[in-house]
Amino acid sequence: MSLAIFDLDNTLLNGDSDHAWGEYLVQKGIVEEAWYRRQNDHFYELYKQGKLDIMEYLEFALQPLTRFDMAQLKQMHDEFMDQVIHPMRLPKAEALLNKHRDQGDYLLIITATNRFITGPIAHALGVDDIIATDAEIINNRYSGKTSGIPCFQDGKVTRLQRWLESNQHNLAGSYFYSDSINDLPLLKAVTHPVAVDADERLLAEAKMRGWPCISLRD
Repeated sequence: MSLAIFDLDNTLLNGDSDHAWGEYLVQKGIVEEAWYRRQNDHFYELYKQGKLDIMEYLEFALQPLTRFDMAQLKQMHDEFMDQVIHPMRLPKAEALLNKHRDQGDYLLIITATNRFITGPIAHALGVDDIIATDAEIINNRYSGKTSGIPCFQDGKVTRLQRWLESNQHNLAGSYFYSDSINDLPLLKAVTHPVAVDADERLLAEAKMRGWPCISLRD
């Protein structure tokens, strides 16, 4: 059994679930439209450039979760899944998941996006486990702070290493599929790195290193 590891946003999904959640909050009138959209777009551009301050972004992104109890958040997320995430799903991505599943591989999503957003998406995709940025929960409510190391850039490698220490897996024969230059540290750590609909910088890096470059878009 090999590990088949997948980034989520813009890899298995045709879009970014984190940015899309911010848009959902704007459209529902939960946050102030002009300021929140401007900030959401700004942070997304920094992410794409590989320049994001992850802690600054998480302070912004997690704050709205503090305003609702878990039941309210679940109701909101269920609607978000139906209206926003379902249209982002890619048949070729799910075929790739099935290919690895049929090979007997262990399917793992690793994502910088927080677990509140991504946990239900991973469940819907039927993967075996997910490593995501964790948001702190105190007395069954989100505090607006992170818990542990954000699952971002080198933090993905650290979080995966800790996960491997607690699970009966290793990186021998492992795959990692990603679109983003932010994931270069983890791509360099696996046996089979694959660039998926890669951004300009990752595409150049992948071609230089002779890594496979594929598309999961129709």
